Amino acid sequence: QVQLVESGGGLVQAGGSLRLSCAASGSMFRRNTMAWYRQAPGNQRELVASITSGYTTNYKDSVKGRFTISRDNVKNAVYLQMNSLKPEDTAVYYCYARTSDGFEYWGRGTQVTVSS
Repeated sequence: QVQLVESGGGLVQAGGSLRLSCAASGSMFRRNTMAWYRQAPGNQRELVASITSGYTTNYKDSVKGRFTISRDNVKNAVYLQMNSLKPEDTAVYYCYARTSDGFEYWGRGTQVTVSS
């Protein structure tokens, strides 16, 4: 069982920055693929960024060059540094984990609102 708790969301002006954090439970964190998803009202949940156990990263095209995903296997945490935020980045951001044996877990989400 993996529990995920997000933090760091909030209200920011366009062009600003936020850093999301996700604290994960479980002793096998280093083997998990971790990711950030987001869901805006009326839209489907979409992948924003992911990072594998081998530190390979993948990003949604619209956030490349602005967002950076990272992980700390000592602290059992994953982060999303978001720079040059735009109003279209407004959404609930969810932390996601997939274990090495294929189980998936979600956090409850943190709201990010970018004002124009």
